[in-house]
Amino acid sequence: MHLMEEETKRRIPPIVLLAMMATLCNVAHGGGRVTLSLLALHLGADAFGVGMLIALYALGPLLFAIYAGKVIDRVGARLPMMLGTGAIGLLLLLPAGAQNLWVMYGTAFLLGLSFMLFFVAAQGVTGAIGKPEDRTRNYSLLAVGFSVSGFIGPLIAGFSIDNLGYASALMILGGFTIVPVVLMWLRPGMIPHKPRIAEEKAGQSALDLWRDPALRGVFITGGFISAGWDLYTFYLPVYARSIDLSASVIGMIIATFAVATCTIRLFLATLIKRGQEARILNLALVVAGIAYFLFPFCTNAWLLAAISFLFGLAMGTGQPLSMIMIYNLTPRDRTSEAAGVRVTVNHLVHVTVPLLFGAIGSAFGFYPVFALNGLMLVGGGIMNRAARAVKSGAAAAKTDGK
Repeated sequence: MHLMEEETKRRIPPIVLLAMMATLCNVAHGGGRVTLSLLALHLGADAFGVGMLIALYALGPLLFAIYAGKVIDRVGARLPMMLGTGAIGLLLLLPAGAQNLWVMYGTAFLLGLSFMLFFVAAQGVTGAIGKPEDRTRNYSLLAVGFSVSGFIGPLIAGFSIDNLGYASALMILGGFTIVPVVLMWLRPGMIPHKPRIAEEKAGQSALDLWRDPALRGVFITGGFISAGWDLYTFYLPVYARSIDLSASVIGMIIATFAVATCTIRLFLATLIKRGQEARILNLALVVAGIAYFLFPFCTNAWLLAAISFLFGLAMGTGQPLSMIMIYNLTPRDRTSEAAGVRVTVNHLVHVTVPLLFGAIGSAFGFYPVFALNGLMLVGGGIMNRAARAVKSGAAAAKTDGK
């Protein structure tokens, strides 16, 4: 009896295990995305072809994220996380064995769908771990896990491609999914089971969440941030290849971005305690937009790494802030469904913007692509600031009227 109690005390906290699994899963997923984009270029794809790859990554989550969130709210997070992680590992073997663009397009669609299962489940259950006052710490740790993997994945991808080839790189990355799958299989209690608290009401739909003005604002802002992040992941390798940088150097540049996202997230909980969420988010959008304007004017790897670090500091605030705000604003029995709405909005942008920007890149080159991304992010920050000012003015007028 005493031995069991001691073992329980020594157990790793669930949020740490969850962050660790998110890290390993995203090493495979994030590194695989970089590898597939470089492999597509190696096979002769142009900017529009890479845009197609991005759009197909986003299509599965766009179509199924809300439904997946509803199911996860009922059955719990463990099974969807395990299925999604295992599928990522297996799917990375497909382009490793058959290197052609059509296989890669199909793989991109299924990889996006698989990672969506893991991500929606993880986001929904993170806020339920521990006490309400632990929520900021929980989401910060989860975000740090994604940041660490964002550093490791591209680095492994770049060096593996240069030294071992594309097929070996994909197999190495797929191997990172083995540990989280085995852990979830052997220790089913490590992921808290968070079933739906109440039965779904008649006529209840995801549109109810969208109609909430506060939630809708967070969903839209998250779309800007996620689109900027995704387009960086795909288009920076394309641009870097065009100026003759090696895969290893490209991996190191993207890893610099990931180091910055991890660094800012270590201090994010302190910033959030000061109640400056909206200001932090607006400033992050503007800084990220400025970084996008600078990218195409740099042909030096060190300068690209420095701008990537600045961009990472800005973008690293976005995901955890939006996740915390969505969880706080959502009924406890619909948190995974709200995560599904967030993913759907993000990927609606991912499906449309990459195709548009890919066509622009093919016709006019990289400069318009980076400039339009910069305008989108800066414009989002300005719009959010203006909306907050209008809201504050309305509140003040209401107070004066009393």
